[in-house]
Amino acid sequence: MQMPQLGLGTFRLKQQQAIDSVTTGLELGYRHIDTAQIYGNEADVGQAIATGGVPRGELFVTTKIWMANLGRDALHASLETSREKLGLDRLDLTLIHWPAPDDGVPLAESMEALAKAQADGLTRQIGVSNFTIGHLKQAIDVVGAAAIATNQIEMHPFMQNRKVTDFMREHGLHVTAYMPLAYGKVLEDATLQRIGRAHGVSAAQVTLAWLLQQGIAVIPSSTKRANLASNLTAAQLTLTDAEMAEIAALDRGERLVSPDFAPKWD
Repeated sequence: MQMPQLGLGTFRLKQQQAIDSVTTGLELGYRHIDTAQIYGNEADVGQAIATGGVPRGELFVTTKIWMANLGRDALHASLETSREKLGLDRLDLTLIHWPAPDDGVPLAESMEALAKAQADGLTRQIGVSNFTIGHLKQAIDVVGAAAIATNQIEMHPFMQNRKVTDFMREHGLHVTAYMPLAYGKVLEDATLQRIGRAHGVSAAQVTLAWLLQQGIAVIPSSTKRANLASNLTAAQLTLTDAEMAEIAALDRGERLVSPDFAPKWD
């Protein structure tokens, strides 16, 4: 199964909130669920999957290896733990969540360990997240571009990450956009609102359609059924070339996620 282009993110969702969001998402038709070790909700996501009634073969589940587990032995053991918490025979996709700060763990070691986990059957596909061009080059040197399923990066109309996405397209790497709705800031943008009115949809749906139309995967999250449903229908919206260009012009390099351990961004 290939990764569905529109998925359900679970960042900041824990316990019953995470269970309810994933349960509702599965009811509505989401088949791609994204979580991470650091989110502290893998067991909650697993519970929702277990009771959701969707056949395992129809689901695509992603998790991400936290920085404390990037060493060779730690990565394998932590992924086993994630798999058990999620109640899965194996993951569909496993990403390195962040490069090790100051390259404290050699990237080659982490990528080799991730590839070993794939070979051992713990995950069907592997990839990366928050990787700069420099990190991507190193990862490609270790496992090859074809082995990297995606690089998950912050991307929304106000932060379009063009240097990284251009590099990725040149090397055939797939982009997954996290924070696609910019913490809800897209809802306040006049251009996105106007385009939405022209189509009878919300600014959020316009934003997701803009990303999807570029071939970029998106993983928005929500705790509200109405928002989960409307996000899912964004795939049915087609924007004009002029509208796509208008949204592209909104880029202002507004990065919303840049913790103190983040790499030096491109």
